[in-house]
Amino acid sequence: MIKVIVAGAGGRMGGRLVSLIKESKTLQLAGAVEKKGHPAVGQDAGEVAGCRPLGIPISDDLTSIADRADVLIEFTAPEATLAHLDIMAARKKAAVIGTTGLSSGQVVEVRTKTKSIPCVFAPNMSVGVNLMLKVIAEMARTLGDDYDIEVTEAHHRLKKDAPSGTALKIAQVLAEATGGDIEKVAAYGRKGLIGERKRGEIGIQVIRAGDIVGDHTVVFGGIGERLEVTHRASSRDTFARGALRATEWVVKQPPGLYDMQDVLGLK
Repeated sequence: MIKVIVAGAGGRMGGRLVSLIKESKTLQLAGAVEKKGHPAVGQDAGEVAGCRPLGIPISDDLTSIADRADVLIEFTAPEATLAHLDIMAARKKAAVIGTTGLSSGQVVEVRTKTKSIPCVFAPNMSVGVNLMLKVIAEMARTLGDDYDIEVTEAHHRLKKDAPSGTALKIAQVLAEATGGDIEKVAAYGRKGLIGERKRGEIGIQVIRAGDIVGDHTVVFGGIGERLEVTHRASSRDTFARGALRATEWVVKQPPGLYDMQDVLGLK
C-alpha cells in the first residue's frame, strides 16, 4: 500500500481525496494536514470528509507526521505548498501538487525544491483536460494564425485566483503551438475602445458564479467557421481521481518535476 498524507484535508478537495483514498485498494491514508487555526484541526479526517471515522486526526504540523508517508498530495495555497515541499524534500518523499495561483517566481521555487524528489505538478489533474491540452495544441498548429483564439473559463464564486491555473496552462500551450510568447500575446479581458483584434492575440476571459466546478472552452474563430473545444467538470472527483492516479505513478519515478502529460503518457 502507498501511504499518503493529504494537505488541505479540511477543504472540499481534501475531503474528496480522503474519501477516495479510503475506498482505494492501493492507497492508504497515513495523515491529514490543515493550516493552524482551521476548525478541522484535531478532528477525525474521515468524519470531516463525510465518511466513517478513520482514526486519523487532522494535524496542523506536517513535520510531525511526514515520516509516516510515501507521498504528499497538496491542494492548498502557494505559500503552504512551498513550505510543505521543503518538509517532504528533506525526507526524500514524493509529492503531487494541484495548487494553483503560484507566481512565476514561486513556480521556479517549486522546480528547485523538487530536484531531489519525484513530484507531479499540474494545475488540473483531470484526465479529460490533459487530453484536451494535447488536442488543442495540434489544432492550433494546423489552423495557423488565420484563426483567432479565445479561452474562457468559469468557476464557483469562492475561487480566489483568476484566470484559473488551467486557463493559463491552456493559453500557454496554445501560444507555444503557434510560436508565440504568452507574456506578449495574452489579452486578459477587454474594455473600452480597444481597436481591432491583434493578429496572434490569445484572449482569456473569466466567469465567477454560483457553484460551477470548472468549465474551460477554447474557441478557434476563422472566416466562415468556428471550432470550439470544451471541458466541463461536474464533480471535483474528476480532479481527485486524477491526483490519485498521479500518486500511484509518481512513487515509481526518479527525482524530478513531472506533469499529468507524463502520468498519462501523452508526451
